[in-house]
Amino acid sequence: MKLSDRVAIVTGASRGIGKAIALELAAEGAKVVVNYNRNAASAEETVKTLLEAGKEAVALQADVADASQVEKLVQSTIERFGRVDILINNAGVTRDKLVMRMSEEDWDTVLNTNLKGAFLCSRAVAPIFLKQRSGVIVNISSVIGKVGGPGQANYSASKAGLIGLTKSLAKELGSRNIRVNAIAPGFIETEMTEVLKPEQREAALKQIPLARFGGSREVARVAVFLCSDDASYIHGEVITVDGGLFM
Repeated sequence: MKLSDRVAIVTGASRGIGKAIALELAAEGAKVVVNYNRNAASAEETVKTLLEAGKEAVALQADVADASQVEKLVQSTIERFGRVDILINNAGVTRDKLVMRMSEEDWDTVLNTNLKGAFLCSRAVAPIFLKQRSGVIVNISSVIGKVGGPGQANYSASKAGLIGLTKSLAKELGSRNIRVNAIAPGFIETEMTEVLKPEQREAALKQIPLARFGGSREVARVAVFLCSDDASYIHGEVITVDGGLFM
């Protein structure tokens, strides 16, 4: 297996893309920390699935926008598994509104979770990775961070920020054998896309050359690749997974 005995923290792993990544990392041999903020039941269900499959996993609560909770998350991971090798910065929220109607709270909530959270988690694992001279960080961005989207100024800014964070971390940490990359998914079948109206889905499908939305596992398999030694010379990149939407 590609990731035998490696320890991974996946933020926002109780559902959607984060859950799919946790499952796929475990399938490749990783010991997985399923981080969640509020959805404890779903996180525990994910862990139960992994334990029944003979994998090692634990659900740990932490609000990634809170520095003290992030530090506790990383420390609890080390206490449980002895090390950390992989960080998947996936936790994210949306508060879609036109800018003229967007409150400061809408802006702050999205930026604090999506971007500040990734910064805090990366900062927490960096000393560990530097000491062991190895580690992988994968940031889950979005095509919206590359092209923008009406009514999504906060979300787009947070995801664009993740791309900038990825590039900067890659330049800071690469010399110590710490690889940092990002994935930019397009329309993926998750809870976020379930709220789209039929006419919105139809309009989106017309723009996608593959004529379908992607699956969470299709993003997760890219994450597994980036975390594995197969991607040992891929660094500072943003891998787009969007069915050709923005090629």
